Amino acid sequence: PVDLSTGSLTADRTRVQTPDPSTPPAVLEAVRQLVNTDDSDGAVGITIPGVVISGVVKTASNIDKAWVGLDARYMFSESLARPVTILNDADAAGVAEARFGAGKDVRGVVLLLTFGTGIGSALLVDGVLVPNTELGHLEFRGDIAEGYAAARLVKRESASIEWWAKRVDELLSYIELLLSPNRIIIGGGISKRFEEFVGFLHTDAELVPAGLRNNAGIVGAAMAAEEDAS
Repeated sequence: PVDLSTGSLTADRTRVQTPDPSTPPAVLEAVRQLVNTDDSDGAVGITIPGVVISGVVKTASNIDKAWVGLDARYMFSESLARPVTILNDADAAGVAEARFGAGKDVRGVVLLLTFGTGIGSALLVDGVLVPNTELGHLEFRGDIAEGYAAARLVKRESASIEWWAKRVDELLSYIELLLSPNRIIIGGGISKRFEEFVGFLHTDAELVPAGLRNNAGIVGAAMAAEEDAS
């Protein structure tokens, strides 16, 4: 539940562990656990870590491959008996930051990068989203970008925040060559440690942490659900 006049959550976050394997039926059951705690019959916004076009999932790098080609909007809507909107998780964070956070009133090209298990991206031009950019899957340094610089690498026993940040710095330099953003927003759970690693990053673009921190995706999902319902 989100107050869409302010972008603030109106209840505490509730976490349900992602099923393993993360098949559509298993994830659907996890979502039911969340939605069934809500007494309303309002619209639901759901984000998925992959390309989503018209509610259909096109890629699935960090979830079960059974999602590819699935009409997730139909599956969730039918099962939950509510209007459901499906969108990419980083895109949801991006639109929320553009309205309420670090991208608000910023003209030109704004890039949000979410660092977590993978790397999500949201590209906005004058506040308008260019959906499904998936920059975490760029080929980079003999790997893909998220294999080289995802925040999950910090959890390695020998990996310091400085070691990780220097990898991120290399990636940001490459992305700047491609897109020349005016502002880069760092999101995901690691954004709460922004002051620990920002000194190792050197960009031409203005570099800022996500204003909504790790709630941005939740707020963006609610925004998308409201827009579809109106």
